[in-house]
Amino acid sequence: MRKLLALALSATALGAQAAPQTLDCGRLLDVKAGQWRERVSIVVDGGKVVSIGPQTAGADHVDLKSYSCLPGLIDSHVHLTDEFSSTTYSDQFRLNPADYAIRGTVYAKRTLEAGFTTVRNLGDGNNESIALRNAVNAGLIPGPRIYSAGKAIGSTGGHADGTDSYRQDLAGDPGPQDGIINSPADAWKAVRQHYKDGADLIKIMPSGGVLDESRSVDNPQMTEEEIKAVIAAAHDYGFTVAAHAHGAEGIRRAVVAGVDSIEHGTFLDNADLDLMKAHGTWYVPTVIAGKVVSEKAAIAGYFPPQIALKALQVGPKIQDTLARAWKAGVKIAFGTDAGVYPHGINAGEFGYMVGAGIPPLDAIRAATLNAAALLKQDSTIGQVSPGFAADVIAVKGDPLQDVGILKDVAFVMKAGIVYKKPQ
Repeated sequence: MRKLLALALSATALGAQAAPQTLDCGRLLDVKAGQWRERVSIVVDGGKVVSIGPQTAGADHVDLKSYSCLPGLIDSHVHLTDEFSSTTYSDQFRLNPADYAIRGTVYAKRTLEAGFTTVRNLGDGNNESIALRNAVNAGLIPGPRIYSAGKAIGSTGGHADGTDSYRQDLAGDPGPQDGIINSPADAWKAVRQHYKDGADLIKIMPSGGVLDESRSVDNPQMTEEEIKAVIAAAHDYGFTVAAHAHGAEGIRRAVVAGVDSIEHGTFLDNADLDLMKAHGTWYVPTVIAGKVVSEKAAIAGYFPPQIALKALQVGPKIQDTLARAWKAGVKIAFGTDAGVYPHGINAGEFGYMVGAGIPPLDAIRAATLNAAALLKQDSTIGQVSPGFAADVIAVKGDPLQDVGILKDVAFVMKAGIVYKKPQ
């Protein structure tokens, strides 16, 4: 049955491929070389870039001669099936998984039209982002290319435990099938369940977080043995592992255990930065999410009191942490925690990156070359080159001079299909 479904989805996806076409760009950013190529034509066929050369004439060409073209952007940290609001904590008692999945179709379209052609979805409640990924891949709905972690993995009462603060008869005792582990054996069970569920990668919660209803934002919540077991199991199954971690000790444990990326990293200390450099660990900072939650914490009643307190601890620090990480030479991939703030404004992160001292070109590389490398997809996405996926966006002006231009994307192509054209 599964094989028949896979064949059906593949057939649908193949049927959605666009006809050969040519894009005439005023200029194209070569992200590897770090320079513009003026007046080029990009020939696209079969969802891939076939060639790039001097501009040619053709009445049927897509006219982007007054635009700057770039590779489709990659957001390494999103939550496409939810969007935080003042009713989030009560919504979980009213909404069904199908409600979140359907909302995800709207958020996926907004994200794609904002120029983000690929995302890592790092956590949901009921694996609805896996269903969303499948629908996008089948050509049933528009959306970015999704790599989904399914449910996050954490400990009882920790940041991954969605039953925090529930009354006892509702809280129950979530276990490995729900992503909640309390031993290395549980860790292996949880990873294998993710493999069964169809996840693309693993997301763990080795420290506290802002938006769960527990007290601490930075205490360690997984042992080194548990983290090592998750990573060992994940690597057996070909998964990478992303670690949500604010606290220095949780970060240390995750890096030593061999995690692929640290998400947020608010309280990274110098020892953590040295460890990350030594281990080649990626850092995904999500500054925009920290800024937004600290702003919302100032609104009386928007958050429960303990969450408002945590938000005010984290928000003012993340941009400075990013600045220190950049200065230390840690590898940085673009990510925003979209869903914590409204979907579709992901490019606001670029301004915070530049504000932290990162040159615009390197901020763009973080959302193209670097993010593709983190996904282990750097031979297929992250640049506009022959043989790569035809993911192309276009903006007015020069984002190397004003990175804020990326907040206003006029043209979006993903895998050779045009999803947005200039008005």
